[in-house]
Amino acid sequence: MRRYLTPTMLGAHVVAVICVGLALGLGLWQFGAWQAQREAEAIDLTQRDPMDLLDVMGPDDSFPGDRVGQPVTLSGTWVPDATVFVEGRRFEGRDGFWVVTPITTGTESDPALPVVRGWVPSPDLAPAPPTGTADLEGLLQPSEGTGAFDEDPLDDVFPQLRIADLVQRLDNDLYAGYVVLREPVPGDAQSADLVVADVEQLPEPGQFTALRNLLYAVEWWVFGAFALFIWWRYVKESTEQPASGAPVALDT
Repeated sequence: MRRYLTPTMLGAHVVAVICVGLALGLGLWQFGAWQAQREAEAIDLTQRDPMDLLDVMGPDDSFPGDRVGQPVTLSGTWVPDATVFVEGRRFEGRDGFWVVTPITTGTESDPALPVVRGWVPSPDLAPAPPTGTADLEGLLQPSEGTGAFDEDPLDDVFPQLRIADLVQRLDNDLYAGYVVLREPVPGDAQSADLVVADVEQLPEPGQFTALRNLLYAVEWWVFGAFALFIWWRYVKESTEQPASGAPVALDT
């Protein structure tokens, strides 16, 4: 037993405890961050008072995880040529599409925010996108990450509303989220033909939501397991009794 308690061995034990404890703690921290971000998508903020968009997030900010579903107000200029359709949205049991048109938060050159104007059963039935300026109110949502594959990246139909997929559609910088309108576009008669979109049409939190945090957690735990293995090998090799060989007879 004493051979496990020599100064050298005690030092190895301390180092192993520190490395494994640190890896375990950091892994749990990253795992908690992964869970917190996924749970934040399920918090219902839709009944809260509206806030100005810029009071919630700026154009260069990452999406605030605690503001999913927050009602926001904004004013800006429509970018009608960048209108796209997001498939896989159901209304009263029917498959359909979200109609999404970006709006700049100011002049035509300012950063843009995708706006879900409503739902249609087919892109062919979507009314012409609005032009000019507008004052809007809607529910703030983060970029989707369902992992769905876009079979035709060149058309106007997307499998998910992922901000990175919209970058090539317009020259403006984009916010890290989008807004779902709760009523037709004010002052645009054609928008009355759209069914108001519902956040219940959102897909479940994707398996890739906060995936980086989950992978970091796994990485730290693997490091902890490796440190434990190194400690075990060191202790095993350092405490093994050397094999005693048979006496060698010498010729005289």
